[in-house]
Formats: sequence, structure tokens, C-alpha cells
Amino acid sequence: MNKNKWMTMAAVLALSTSLAIAAPHGGKGGGKFGGKHGRGEFGERFAEKLNLTDAQKEQIKTIRTNNREQNKAFFEQSRATFEQFREAKKANDTAKLEQLKPALERQRAQMKQFRDAERQQILALLTPEQRTKFDALEQERAERRGVRGQRGHRNRQ
Repeated sequence: MNKNKWMTMAAVLALSTSLAIAAPHGGKGGGKFGGKHGRGEFGERFAEKLNLTDAQKEQIKTIRTNNREQNKAFFEQSRATFEQFREAKKANDTAKLEQLKPALERQRAQMKQFRDAERQQILALLTPEQRTKFDALEQERAERRGVRGQRGHRNRQ
């Protein structure tokens, strides 16, 4: 597979993961990332590890809810674009895939901006001790992802 196809697949994966995490779930699902035991469970563990106060938990919940509502149209458009991409891939329509690639890349960049802005809003609520712990947790998560990525890469060779 050529480099452009790998880049496109990586962009699609990143966008779809971002949509799955950021989009409203409405209590549906139940898998690893959504619904009853997914994101909420991570939020509880996150809050516990940072020793968040009830007020901080409520403020973070409000930030996330407001951001989802403000960006609802974007999430819907991104889902539609991704669905078109998935259908084109299933149909092996390379022309359509190439046509959708710039939109997917723009949406991925915009999703990153949304995540970064939300992260900054949340960081502003944390005490210096909580920020230090937050940074450590992010570093651990990045290291775990790096290890998984390396394992996955070795398995593809």
C-alpha cells in the first residue's frame, strides 16, 4: 500500500475515533468507548486520580456538554463525510476516496482544535497539583499508545 493510502487511513482512523469520543452518545452503546460503561467510566477514574472536587466535576461536565452542543453541526457533517468515505472504500471507489480526502483532513484538523480548546478549558479549572498529575497521566497514556503502536507496526511487517 502506498504512503498516501496509509496517510488517508490514518486520518480516517483519527477522525472516526475523535467522533466516537466527542460526539453525543445519548446513553446508547455499551462498548468500550461509549454508553453506560465507556466514556463515563473513564471520566470517573480520571476524576478519582486527579482528586477532583464535585464542583470541578460538574464544571468539566458542563464544558463537555456545551462543546458538544456548540459543535453538533460539525459532528453531524463529519459523520456524513466519514460514512461517504466508508461506502467509497467498500465499493473500492478510489476517485471518491481521493475526492473525500481533503475534507477528512480538514475535519481532523478542526477536531484537534476542538479537543485542544476543551483541554485548555479543563486545565484552567485544575489546581497546580492536579495539573502536575494530569500531565503525568497524559504522559503515561502517550507511552502506552506508543508501545501499542510499535507492537502493531511489528506485526504488520
